[in-house]
Amino acid sequence: MWEKFSRIWKIKDVRNNILIVLGLLVIFRLAAHIPVPGVNALNLRNYLENNQIVGLLNVFSGGTMQYFSVLMLGVGPYITASIILQLLAMIVPSLEELSKEGESGQQKINFYTRWLTVPLALLQSFGMIRLLAQSSGILTDLTTFRVITIMFTISAGTMFLVWIGELISERKVGNGTSLLIFAGIISSLPSSLQTLAINFDSSQFYTYALFLVAAVITIVGVVFISEGQRNIPVTYAKQMHGNRTSGGSSTHLPFRVNMAGVIPIIFAVSIMLFPSMIAQFFVHANSSGLRDIATGTIRFFENKIYYNTIYFLLVFGFTFFYTSVVFHPQKIAENLQKQGGFIPGIRPGKETEKYLAQTMNRLNLIGALFLGIIAILPLLVQGTLATNSLRIGGTSLLIVVAVAIETAKQIESQLTMHEYDII
Repeated sequence: MWEKFSRIWKIKDVRNNILIVLGLLVIFRLAAHIPVPGVNALNLRNYLENNQIVGLLNVFSGGTMQYFSVLMLGVGPYITASIILQLLAMIVPSLEELSKEGESGQQKINFYTRWLTVPLALLQSFGMIRLLAQSSGILTDLTTFRVITIMFTISAGTMFLVWIGELISERKVGNGTSLLIFAGIISSLPSSLQTLAINFDSSQFYTYALFLVAAVITIVGVVFISEGQRNIPVTYAKQMHGNRTSGGSSTHLPFRVNMAGVIPIIFAVSIMLFPSMIAQFFVHANSSGLRDIATGTIRFFENKIYYNTIYFLLVFGFTFFYTSVVFHPQKIAENLQKQGGFIPGIRPGKETEKYLAQTMNRLNLIGALFLGIIAILPLLVQGTLATNSLRIGGTSLLIVVAVAIETAKQIESQLTMHEYDII
């Protein structure tokens, strides 16, 4: 490990990229503590402790809501915009064509995603203001001008984070959005451990030990499915170019068990929080029907059985969905055929495409089941704990481990590329 750190430090480009990314993450954490003026921080902190849904958002955003920070929405609106655009790409022909145009098409889709993030951030910031305004003592003297000012300030903070995320992604040291969420979760770890130590009850020692075992199993499981892959053998036919012979070699196509990475977890958490978040706005509605629906929705998602079942199904479904977005067996089959490659025992063209799709679906089934089970395992154990300090321990652990693995792989690839350049 120390040898790898030494190699990273000696290679100027890799070292500079990592230092720049660390600097951007420091800027993110500093900006996360800049509050919107006119908020009673003490009353807000008490409200977050007593409200489970908004408390989850606070932990997931790295504590930015606790200070009513200008970055309180995090990259949530951007993630929502990404989900919407990817769903639309499956049903809108023009967007589907863009998604097939490679890097240029992806740049246009990213452009549309950024523009869609703006109205979503404004809408979500307005909803958050209305939600907190219902609780006495948090936001006072809310004039129309002040509401608009807060909305634009918070939305600008979200777009600032989107920009930082893109700068991080350009450095090839992990995905920018994932690293921002990773940094937010890690920043809340010290306070969570402190709360856990203060509220520790020796009579629940075995319960905490069970949670620790579940956490270890989660880490091992995430590493296992992230590193697991199946190698599809590929043989290239010999070709004559004048007096020179090329090809005739054998290689393989690496198919990862979990090609979607941490994205299904992030998507699932965003969807899980949305219904309860909307229901919070109507808890004090004038209509008794709306109040009953809102209260019923919140109680439904507070039920551990329903919550874990829906969370598992969302993780399972999004794993298949996102893999279908990033994996294109038709393109792989066409490229193999153009380069004179074939899979032994499989005819080039449509047969190869069908074989690749079937193989990926089988791997996806295993990966989705593993990921779904690992996602709810710590939550099942956590349900027996009488503390709020580990509210989203399972989800946090999944994201932290998966992002760490992804980042380490990208750094390793940069080191490998540098060695090839030297050769």
